[in-house]
Amino acid sequence: MIVRTLEEIQASGNEVKSDGWTSRRYLLKKDKMGFSFHETIIEEGAKLEMHYKNHFEAVYCVKGEGKITALASGESWDIKPGTMYALNENDKHILEGISEMTVMCVFNPPVTGQEKHNPDGSYSIVEEDEVLN
Repeated sequence: MIVRTLEEIQASGNEVKSDGWTSRRYLLKKDKMGFSFHETIIEEGAKLEMHYKNHFEAVYCVKGEGKITALASGESWDIKPGTMYALNENDKHILEGISEMTVMCVFNPPVTGQEKHNPDGSYSIVEEDEVLN
């Protein structure tokens, strides 16, 4: 069984910050669950263009408000507590924080925990033998 607290995540270096967001990585590739699990804080006013072309992601909002726009179609959806979206077609998108927003995210394949967005908004795939324990 795996049990982790926020304090452990922060002390272990598995809280990653970038422009407009903070991601707390609770389950990682090395945990061998087949997915990774994150709590992500999107800052108010953030406008993040992302394209997870190597990963599928499902996101559930637990706090705050935002907006997601699919760049291929231009269609937008409001995000609020109780809203889930899934990037089931590796959708290129913009995520905006209308207010500070807390979301819970699942990635498949799982991430290692230290990824930061590439210039195109994606995460690279890291092979298992590259993962640090």
